[in-house]
Amino acid sequence: MSPLLAEIIGTAFLIALGDGVVANVVLSKSKGQQSGWIVISMGWAMAVFVGVFCAGQYSGAHLNPAVTLALAIKGSFSWSLVPAYIGAQLLGAMLGALLVWLCYKKHFDASDDAAGKLAVFCTAPAIRTPWYNLLTEFIATLVFILAIFYITKPTTGIGSLDALPVALLVLAIGLSLGGPTGYAINPARDLGPRIMHALLPIPGKGSSDWAYAWIPIVGPLAGAIAATVIYNALQN
Repeated sequence: MSPLLAEIIGTAFLIALGDGVVANVVLSKSKGQQSGWIVISMGWAMAVFVGVFCAGQYSGAHLNPAVTLALAIKGSFSWSLVPAYIGAQLLGAMLGALLVWLCYKKHFDASDDAAGKLAVFCTAPAIRTPWYNLLTEFIATLVFILAIFYITKPTTGIGSLDALPVALLVLAIGLSLGGPTGYAINPARDLGPRIMHALLPIPGKGSSDWAYAWIPIVGPLAGAIAATVIYNALQN
C-alpha cells in the first residue's frame, strides 16, 4: 500500500470510529444516546488505535497535519511530502465523516438538535472565548506532540507498535484537557468533517460554525511547532 493511500485509509478509520462514537452518544434514538463523555473519550482513543495500527507500517500513521508538520520541523520527515500527506489526511477525514453520516442517517433525520448534529462532525467550545479556546487547543496539542516524540523515539513516525500508547495518550488528553473545546488536536479531524457537514443534506443542521473553524486549525499547528522546538531544545 502506498503511504498516501495509507494516510487516507487510516484517517478515514479514525474519523469513522471517532465521529461515530459522538453520533452514538448525541443523536436521537441511538442505543448509545446520553452515554456520556467517558464513552466519547474512550471511543476516540480506540479510533486512534485502529487508524494508527492499520496505517503505521505503510506511512508512519501521521493521520494529523500537526504530526506531519512536527516531524518535518524535527527533521525526520521530508518537507516535500508534507502537502501530499496533509491532503490525504483531509480526504480521509471527509471520507470517514461520510461513512458516519450514512450509518446514522436516520438518526440525523430524527434529531432536532442542530448543535448536536454539528458536534458529530467537528468540535465546538463549551464556553466560547476564542483566545482561551485557542490556548486550550495549543496546550493540548503541545502535550500530544511532545509525548508522541518520546513514545516513538527514535523512530521517524508513529508505527503500528506505537498504536496502543498513542491511543492511551489520546484517552488521557480527552479525559483531562478535552472539556473546554472537545480536543481537536488535529486540523484534518476538524476541518474535513466540518466541510462534510456543510455539504451533506442533513435536515435542520444549522450553521457549520465557520467563525470558530480557524481555532482547531491554528491552535494544533502552533502547539505542534512549540512542542518540536521544546523537544529539540531538550535534546541539546
